[in-house]
Amino acid sequence: MAQLLSETEIQSRMSALPGWTLNDKKITYTKTFKDFVEAIAFINRLVEPAEAAGHHPDLAVSYNKVTIALTSHDAGGLTAKDFELGSIISQLG
Repeated sequence: MAQLLSETEIQSRMSALPGWTLNDKKITYTKTFKDFVEAIAFINRLVEPAEAAGHHPDLAVSYNKVTIALTSHDAGGLTAKDFELGSIISQLG
């Protein structure tokens, strides 16, 4: 099981993820697209990196908006895995 990050570590890592917000024990990111098709295409691009990391985000889709939430459920909060995948997701555009 991955080790939980301290509050200091979380705050430090948040500065490297512009556009992401800290909500309780999760980091979240909402991205808006032209339409539903583009939103789903973005989700499809998430599959490979999430599988490769063995870490899967919680996703919510509302027409052209995708909200991604990351937390390490098995650890009960935020770990380095969340921030690593968050960084990859941010680069997907």
